[in-house]
Amino acid sequence: MLSLAGISALVPNRHDTGPAGLAHEVRVLQDPQVWSALAMTVLGFGGVFVVFTYIAPILEQVSGFSPRGVTLILVLFGVGLTVGNMVGGKLADRALMPSLMGILAALAVVMAIFARTSHSQAAAAITVFVWGIAAFATVPPLQMRVVEKAAAAPNLASTLNIGAFNVGNAAGAWLGGLVINHGHALDTLPWVAAAVSVAALLLTWFAARMDAPARALAQSA
Repeated sequence: MLSLAGISALVPNRHDTGPAGLAHEVRVLQDPQVWSALAMTVLGFGGVFVVFTYIAPILEQVSGFSPRGVTLILVLFGVGLTVGNMVGGKLADRALMPSLMGILAALAVVMAIFARTSHSQAAAAITVFVWGIAAFATVPPLQMRVVEKAAAAPNLASTLNIGAFNVGNAAGAWLGGLVINHGHALDTLPWVAAAVSVAALLLTWFAARMDAPARALAQSA
């Protein structure tokens, strides 16, 4: 009920002309920018789950928290997610691609820092909170990017992007497990997550560069 009330109060009304046909929507998949936007979602959120999938053993075995302490830290992470979702939405409204690149850069930095701070309980708690902000600040701009590039097929775009988030979740968990299975310590996972975030940042930068000719053409018209 609280979610419904929030959506009713905060999400603007839209009056669409009606749903487009499936064949019409599928045609947007011919645009490479749609695929690059989906790949940005996979990488941008995949890095988060490299660590989040294994956050409990990291906090217990590396940081030294008790199981009850881990629960409290995860609540703190959840508060960060809420803050990040709001911040990410506001930043995306102002400047979508620059904001997304800045958030991904911040996410990579926070993950690299967590590789160090995970060895201290106080520092780990602070870093996990900031990580939650950075992690979910990516969500609104990633969603907006896909919808922007597939504007003619908003229903399919939203559906595919949810799938891309889930692929990122699964791929991040798989990559983290692969690292652990190869004998690496738990505190190496944040470095791997940082590398994935950097890959997402590079892809976002490249996609922004691809936008430049179309933007210049629109301004000259």
